[in-house]
Amino acid sequence: MLHTISDRDPILLGRAARPAPSARNGQGLLQCLQSLAETTASALDATPPLRQRVAAGTILLHEGAAARHVCVVLAGTFKSVKTGDDGYEHVLGFSMRGDLLGYDGLASGEYASAAVALEDSVVFVLPLRQLEQLRHADACFDQALQTALSRQMSRATELAELMSAVAADARLARFLLHLSARMEEQGLSPRRLLLRMNRREIASHLGVAHETVSRSFGLLADRGYLCVDNRAIEIVDKEGLRAHAHCTRGPADDAPRVAQPSAPGVSRSSANGSRSRWRAAAAA
Repeated sequence: MLHTISDRDPILLGRAARPAPSARNGQGLLQCLQSLAETTASALDATPPLRQRVAAGTILLHEGAAARHVCVVLAGTFKSVKTGDDGYEHVLGFSMRGDLLGYDGLASGEYASAAVALEDSVVFVLPLRQLEQLRHADACFDQALQTALSRQMSRATELAELMSAVAADARLARFLLHLSARMEEQGLSPRRLLLRMNRREIASHLGVAHETVSRSFGLLADRGYLCVDNRAIEIVDKEGLRAHAHCTRGPADDAPRVAQPSAPGVSRSSANGSRSRWRAAAAA
């Protein structure tokens, strides 16, 4: 259930401790919305945007429902899901801080996919009428909105490149590098990742079986690129992972294994043992 929150909310307070990323890193739209939220309606000539909490597992937008508002993620993670005629749920992508949800519904009047919270999250909810008012009332907001949409279009191109890899482990390597870049944009560690999505959701996103995702994590860990502990992923050898991600001609399982140096503080046994930990967690 959605409800309005204030700046004293624990989720927002936890984020406030980190330095605010610059507008160049995709935060311009959020900065505009946060500034507008503190502006009175009379001064803005439009209704200020409201923040709302979304509990983990909540469907924020329903696929096929009438498009009545657009959301901007302030905190947390969402998955975009489209359900096929056979009931299979295809994970189209994952949205994080600064991403727009539901904007694709403006063309047809219906949301093309569902948006589901993977963790307790916070969003700005903008009814379409309010969105138009804000665009006309604040030129900076309109520019930030266009920049954010352009950035998401660029990421859609990156997704197409991700799916062009033949080998499942190469797809997984590209996905992790993409996620690492997103974390760095937000001022977080690009090396230590805490996955908010489970292996089935990753498998659906990559278009492979979930058992294949487990094997791919194991392969990447065996080669010294990753340390895997449940959903905690540490990129030990980023250059090696990037080179592996460029493999597009077939399964990489037959490629020769090259010993990679471990990152400071990470033992070889820790890197090699991460495969068994991932398999044990997957079976749990």
